[in-house]
Amino acid sequence: MEVPKFLIILLLAATIASSEARLSSLRQGSSLKVEEESDFLVSPNGTFSSGFYKVDTNASCYSIWFTNSVNKTVVWMANRDKPVSRRVSKLTLHRNGNLVLTDGVGSIVWSTNTFPDAGVEAQLLETGNLVLINQEKMIIWQSFDSPTDTLLPSQRLVKNTTLVSVRSQGTYLSGFYNFRFYDNNVLYLIYSGPLFSSVYFPKQDKTVFDFKRTPYNSSKVAILDEAGQFISSDDFMFNASDYGIGPKRRLTMDYDGILRLYSLDESTGLWEMSWLPDGVDACLVHGLCGAYGICTYKPQPTCSCPYGFSLNDSSDGSKGCSPLFNLSNDATKSDFMVLPNTDYYGYDMETYASGISFRACRNACLTDSRCKGFGYALDGKGQCFLSKDEVITKLETYDLNCSAAQVSLKTGDLEVEKSNKNRYMVYLVGFVSSFAIIEAICIGLTWWYAFRKHAHEEFVNMGDIALAMGFKRFTYAELKRATNGFKQEVGKGGFGTVYKGVLDERVVAVKRLDGILQGDAEFWAEVSVIGNINHRNLVKLWGFCADNKHKLLVYEYLENGSLDKILFTSDGELGLEQRYNIALGTAKGLSYLHEECLEWVLHCDVKPQNILLDDHLEPKVADFGMSKLFKDIHGIRDIDGMGFSKVWGTRGYMAPEWMMNLKIDAKADVYSYGIVLLELLSGKSASILISALAKEYIECNQLARCVTEKIRKEGLEEVIDPRLLPESDNKKLERLMKVGLLCAQDDRSARPAMSKVVELLLEKDE
Repeated sequence: MEVPKFLIILLLAATIASSEARLSSLRQGSSLKVEEESDFLVSPNGTFSSGFYKVDTNASCYSIWFTNSVNKTVVWMANRDKPVSRRVSKLTLHRNGNLVLTDGVGSIVWSTNTFPDAGVEAQLLETGNLVLINQEKMIIWQSFDSPTDTLLPSQRLVKNTTLVSVRSQGTYLSGFYNFRFYDNNVLYLIYSGPLFSSVYFPKQDKTVFDFKRTPYNSSKVAILDEAGQFISSDDFMFNASDYGIGPKRRLTMDYDGILRLYSLDESTGLWEMSWLPDGVDACLVHGLCGAYGICTYKPQPTCSCPYGFSLNDSSDGSKGCSPLFNLSNDATKSDFMVLPNTDYYGYDMETYASGISFRACRNACLTDSRCKGFGYALDGKGQCFLSKDEVITKLETYDLNCSAAQVSLKTGDLEVEKSNKNRYMVYLVGFVSSFAIIEAICIGLTWWYAFRKHAHEEFVNMGDIALAMGFKRFTYAELKRATNGFKQEVGKGGFGTVYKGVLDERVVAVKRLDGILQGDAEFWAEVSVIGNINHRNLVKLWGFCADNKHKLLVYEYLENGSLDKILFTSDGELGLEQRYNIALGTAKGLSYLHEECLEWVLHCDVKPQNILLDDHLEPKVADFGMSKLFKDIHGIRDIDGMGFSKVWGTRGYMAPEWMMNLKIDAKADVYSYGIVLLELLSGKSASILISALAKEYIECNQLARCVTEKIRKEGLEEVIDPRLLPESDNKKLERLMKVGLLCAQDDRSARPAMSKVVELLLEKDE
């Protein structure tokens, strides 16, 4: 029977499409693009796939995953701590043999740093190893040499490689738990927090020999084989419960600090645990419940707080607890809270003592200004452990391991299971203020004052957490002193007045916000988003103040001020190259806000007054994120998480869709940027320029149309700032004008994205 020709053609087309979606290799000069969801590499038998993996609404990481597992279990990521935009980003194997990952604006995020001869191609092997192979079929780079949180069969763990957990369940940022060889040639599970590191497996109350390990083999190599057996040079060995050739397996350092071996049930795509370390219960993992948290079994490990403390994040116990009162070192007022069968591991002072009484241990803590609490073991040995002052004063960055009743102390075997007498207590000297408040109430303080005190101290703790996130919470009194009573005004706008000040020995710009209706907690939450945005072309937020009605922001100070103060003055000296760099830097900053932030931000008020210049005339966009802070007073609504619905911005720079009551998106910022670009070229403000042109062209009521008409009839030089013409770089002038007119079009669908604007500005002249 003859097959119809049209059917053959359809089958052939389907085969070609399939082969394009399942690339076997990436050759020099080729790219994998983030927008093409079917654009990825596949291992020979299809076990593994490699491509862009979505980690957030608008962010991706280049990854390797098990093709047939539920939710595509990721085993490796190139850029898990620097996700790229889901627009324009790509992985390219350059002709020089370097495999490079670039973001939406063309910046290099990750690369293999390989520069071999021609004939290189990238392949994903059936083992899950992404490799670069040269013409001699030699591997010149492989992903197996830089694991993330997973070890695959045949992948070696050596002295320079580490398995690092993810930060939390559902995220892919690097966490604090490691599996690696330590300096003594032994494999350990290690908690590596921001300020301290500690081993929690094997337990440190015994020698490595007690665990049948050896520190004498310095080769430092371990491997998981195809049958599910793990063998290490330090004699650490284990087998999968389903030992034997067949199942697909992975050894993963999980987010909760426990190393687990998994086997894949290919019929369901689900993973089954086939091994975990003996003696590592969840509550024994250091840092699991964060600062001051207590881990208990209910029956699953659960994080809670001591009385008088509250969870920093009710959905994530690892962020720890915070006191709702002041902690004091005043020995005359101190008292203690008893926490039976609990150990805050990792912060003992050097003053360990044994054979002393409970009272002597307590007094030792009271008389040492560094001590904030103590542990005492009721095992007959009189062991006393004093806790460091830093545990309290830097609680926002310390993660204390909090253990359940069956945990042992660092020295001696005190496990509850062995004896009902083996119980110990940790006493925190932190409840000075709580008793002080009680005393104060007894002598006449009102309940109203107590409530105010409680609320204030709770927010002080929020400020401490903000400091750990990279910016700081200041009091109103601090900012008033820093600005000398808000005397030196350096700017004023729709959001408030800006003052110059000196804070922590650096010059700052302090913005007093007018009309904020948000409460302190909501304001802090919104500010935290802005404070975590960091780009060279965005003004950096250093801190904030939220003292009831006083809402202020603290920014880096830029001596040259805003663009309008230089551009629109007769003595302003901005050459073509400087204006071009300002245009490019501003575009990069807006592109970052629109496409690269993990939480997209619309500026909604792009204008020269909000473009600040540093000492080198490098532009930095200011006032981004204000729409989040002022949405209550201005009545702005967020529609489907995509934009705003009511008027916002400055006349002359506002896109037509604002006036038409249409939904606002990033293209509104593009329009405003286009107006700024036309101002850069003309040297005149938008209002003055359109007023002058409207006298010549009566039909002209929109700046881009006015400028276009002027250029069409009289030439480009009639629009350009006369101060630029002597430089006579017509190609650069034409490119800037082209981009400006393109951005300032009435039809928003015709405006380019800011990432495209960056590309257009960076195009080479032919």
